[in-house]
Amino acid sequence: MTHWTKMERDELERQYSPSRWSHRMSADDVIKAHVKALKEGTEQARDLAQTLLNVPYGEGDGEKLDVYIPKTNSLDVHLVVYLHGGYWQFLSKEESGFMAVPLIDKGVVVVAVGYDIAPKGNMDLMVSQVRRSVVSVVQQYSHISGLYLCGHSAGAHLAAMVLSTDWSQYSITPQIKGAFLVSGIYDLLPILSTYVMEPLKMTEEVAVRNSPSKLVPQLKLSSSSCQIVVAVAENDSPEFRKQSEEYYKALEESGLSVTMEDVANTDHFNIIEQLVDGEYHLTKLLLKMMGKN
Repeated sequence: MTHWTKMERDELERQYSPSRWSHRMSADDVIKAHVKALKEGTEQARDLAQTLLNVPYGEGDGEKLDVYIPKTNSLDVHLVVYLHGGYWQFLSKEESGFMAVPLIDKGVVVVAVGYDIAPKGNMDLMVSQVRRSVVSVVQQYSHISGLYLCGHSAGAHLAAMVLSTDWSQYSITPQIKGAFLVSGIYDLLPILSTYVMEPLKMTEEVAVRNSPSKLVPQLKLSSSSCQIVVAVAENDSPEFRKQSEEYYKALEESGLSVTMEDVANTDHFNIIEQLVDGEYHLTKLLLKMMGKN
């Protein structure tokens, strides 16, 4: 496959337009269906769980969490922090509670993180926000027996940035046991010359310092004991698949505990939507990682 630096702009845009690669429906329809699925799953989760909505983790208006709490008396709980996708410019925590549906029964707390999407937020701010959100969760829930991260698409990028944090600049060092990075982007340089950039206004310097692929040595220092799953959809674009494969290889070569999951019969959208189902491959993998299968 042609290296992204040699691609015409039209082809690069196509490679980084996930909706154009779904085999299930048209580009517009797959996005509409995606938002609908996430909203319905989140409504279902809010019916099943006790919720704490709009919990602040910082001073900013957008710095809020939604917490989905199982009906359990256990003091040692597993907690998953979910970082939503939407190319850093769409979606919000309001439709990000869906994965709580199968986890609530198993006594797992799910936290959906809000952050300031573009154009209000820039890349440095979003990365800072998700890092601070994790610190806040650890401070508020001192009895977590296992902290896990899950991010989809842009959220997988942000989750990888959390794993690559130099925690010496923060009050605590979160012990993240596991991370699910689903259909993510780990090198931001290819998107600098695509439509994705318009609201982000990112320079090359910003893209480099916020590219997880460039921060593997820091991840090894900060998250060496974290079990990482890099998941990609069978019908993700070749460029998206390559991003996941190359990041997985970089982590593996650094001696980290990482596995690659190539999820059959999925596209960029239903690979994450299906986490609402307890029988779905990635849900079962997450529960197994927590010792809850």
